[in-house]
Order: sequence, then C-alpha cells, then structure tokens
Amino acid sequence: MHQPHQPAPPVIGYTADGQPFYLTQPTTYTAPLVSYQPAPHPVLVQPGPPYLPSQPLNMPPARDPWPARLAAGGVGIGAAGVGLGFLLQTLAAATTGLGLLAAVLALAWLLKSNHSGGGRGAVNVSVNVSNRNR
Repeated sequence: MHQPHQPAPPVIGYTADGQPFYLTQPTTYTAPLVSYQPAPHPVLVQPGPPYLPSQPLNMPPARDPWPARLAAGGVGIGAAGVGLGFLLQTLAAATTGLGLLAAVLALAWLLKSNHSGGGRGAVNVSVNVSNRNR
C-alpha cells in the first residue's frame, strides 16, 4: 500500500549497451493542502503586587552600620592593593625578561658580526728587523 508522504521509488532505465540510468519524474505531492491557521495567542497573567514583608509601621529606622561599611571598604581597598601589587610584579617580570632576551640577542649579533675585532680569524704577520749599526 502506498503511503501519502513517501516518495515514489525511482525508475531505472538502461541504455543500449546495458548502462543503468535514472529516469526523472516530475515531483508530485500527495498530501492535501491545508489553509493557514495561526496559533492561538497565549493567555497573559497579570502579576500581582510585589511581596512586602509585614513590618510594624511605628518601628524606628535601623541604625547605620558604619563600622561594617568601613570594614568592608578597608577589605576592598586591601584587595585592590594586593591585585595592583600582583599586576606590577607581573609587569616587572615581563619587562625584565624582554630586556634579558634583547641583551642575549644583541650579544649573539655582536659575536657573529664581522664588525668586532675578534671576529676576523687568524692574521699572518711578517716582521723583518735589520740592525744597520752593526
């Protein structure tokens, strides 16, 4: 039995020398057309009033916890100082490493270069001394 949403199997033809090839067929859709039906809109629920804890109306305002704020600020400033110290230490180590690398490369270039005095190799020297006062 043919299902409505399954494509039809391809038809295979053969040439005169026996080579197979697929015969093209126009594509047909067997499913019935359905008109567009928009999805129903969701029901919006109105939020209620925000939760407020019950407090007596005649309660005096709480004291300002200035010691706690002062301690928290001191901890924050101390942590920022430690972080800044680590940053500067890392920066110093990086610049020291780059400086040492530049010095090693400059020394290698000077030793390799022919512009230095010791880089030319052996020199033959011939000295003739004559004493005319003999």
